[in-house]
Amino acid sequence: MNAIQCKMARAALGLGVRDLAKLADVSVDTLSRLERGEELMPRTMAAIRSALETAGVIFIDENGEGPGVRLRKER
Repeated sequence: MNAIQCKMARAALGLGVRDLAKLADVSVDTLSRLERGEELMPRTMAAIRSALETAGVIFIDENGEGPGVRLRKER
């Protein structure tokens, strides 16, 4: 997950920075640092990614067109 994917995922879910920070149990400042492109600890990145995936985001790897996100189908 990169900074753009995080922003895209938040937008797709309709989450603000504070909302995602709470879901991932990280500070708002930490999330803001990620979205500015700063490097975070691997466990912090994992917590943020996990929170987004639990909320319904699927991360799409680089496939020639760049990495992205999409929402999981509702079951």
